[in-house]
Amino acid sequence: MSFHPPETNPAEGVAVPGDHQLRTGLRTGAVGIFAVLFMAVANAAPITAMSFNVPIAIGFGNGIGAPAGFLFATIVLTFFAIGYVAMARHITTAGAFYGFISHGLGQVWGMASGLLATVAYVIFEGSLVGGFSYFASDALKTSFDVDVNWMVFAIGGTLLIGILTYYSITLTAAVLSVTLTCEIVLLLALGISVLIKGGPAGYLFSETVPIKPAFQNLSAGAFGTSAAAGVAAIGIFFAFWSWVGFETTAVYGEESRDTKRMVPRATLIAVVGLGLFYTFMSWMVIVGQGPKKAVELSTSASPVDLWLTLVNQNLGGVAQGIYKILLVVGSFACAMAFHNAASRYIYAIGREAPWAGVRNTIGATHPVHRSPAVASWIQSGITLVLMVLFFLFTAVSVPDANGNPVDTPSLVPYVNAYGLLALIGTAMILLVQTICSLAVIWFFAVKKVHPGNPLWTVVAPAIGGLGMLYALYLLWTNRDFAAGYGSDSLVFKLMPVYVVLTLALGLGYTLWLRRAHPDTFREVGRTVLEEAHERA
Repeated sequence: MSFHPPETNPAEGVAVPGDHQLRTGLRTGAVGIFAVLFMAVANAAPITAMSFNVPIAIGFGNGIGAPAGFLFATIVLTFFAIGYVAMARHITTAGAFYGFISHGLGQVWGMASGLLATVAYVIFEGSLVGGFSYFASDALKTSFDVDVNWMVFAIGGTLLIGILTYYSITLTAAVLSVTLTCEIVLLLALGISVLIKGGPAGYLFSETVPIKPAFQNLSAGAFGTSAAAGVAAIGIFFAFWSWVGFETTAVYGEESRDTKRMVPRATLIAVVGLGLFYTFMSWMVIVGQGPKKAVELSTSASPVDLWLTLVNQNLGGVAQGIYKILLVVGSFACAMAFHNAASRYIYAIGREAPWAGVRNTIGATHPVHRSPAVASWIQSGITLVLMVLFFLFTAVSVPDANGNPVDTPSLVPYVNAYGLLALIGTAMILLVQTICSLAVIWFFAVKKVHPGNPLWTVVAPAIGGLGMLYALYLLWTNRDFAAGYGSDSLVFKLMPVYVVLTLALGLGYTLWLRRAHPDTFREVGRTVLEEAHERA
């Protein structure tokens, strides 16, 4: 089996620093704006985000003001996206953050940030495979009393993702479009049913205020329950968590039609669309359940009942069954979307390596399907290793009625694989997004590579970057709560080490590259589409 490496003929001008053109590689024009949107929004996994992040925001965050947390995140991420798409109009690369930061802040920070983003997307697939395995195993057990170990689903799901993504990206886009459409249709149907039926008293606004201040601490006890007081920071952080993945629109730039217009549009549509959708749905579930019951369900042993009971009440038992299935399918689709993003980052870094063997394998595409096939299989291998390590070397203890810890292996894929990997990956992506905001400002305002309206290329990314720093602060100060039962795990305690070590490796590698392979160093983050250098 042979793979097609990018052309490196000096006569083509591919080695010119800052203008490393790519004329072969990923299949150009393979996907349109809707396919890119489906893949990016699938990364955010709407049904998973709503089912698990909203109950935490309501029960332990800003209470019935949770919708305001999503609205606040929408505003901050929109500012970030404005600067992000300003860069995307000029730079088209499968490396996205890697390429953007390289052009803005230079190759050293570009590689370090690119490696951090790569690791984040790599472990995000492991996180979602863990979630998928837990949901699938639990669904079989509760619905059919069939006990299948979660590792069976983890291995099977990882291999299926590897097979699907081996072929053309159009196949992946088709699968994701179906699953995502089903998720959104069902959730919207639920939201509309609440608009029609109203809350417990029969009126839409009878028992709740639609949007409360995002920073207002709300006590669940105020609604007549015994739950502890909420912390607004938790609600806002989990709102930010719900968006992770939207920025992958730029990853598909090399495979998109009319990239200059499509990627920016897809990014802004994804950010604003998800924001309005999340705000609306979190508001509707509070209205539908009523504030008191919404808080009670969100702090119960089964917080997903916040959604399941409302679906059953408003749409019926069949819809409730479909919702459970979509939790499984949605987490699988999200894992596949992150697999696509991770493999393209691995491919983007591989094609700019100083070793021909790496460029001709990891940095090459399949001769027929034009997919980053080797990078994709490497990503599948890493995911399998992560699942095996979690299966063999981690445990979850849950207190019983007397407060004594009880080993609960069935929760390992959810608490450890899904929860901890998502937490670590989110921290990495927030840091990369902060650096990317600075890179945008540097690219347009300091280096003045292209003219740009200061409102879009300086003010917007500055506000977005500060918002990312705030979200990072919320994560760090509430990290133990966010980790839940996994807070005692060594995997969690070493979280700062992963971030610092990854950055250090990226910086060290690039500094070595600058000294040992200066020609290759000049190309870091510079492999772009042929027409990218002509954009004004």
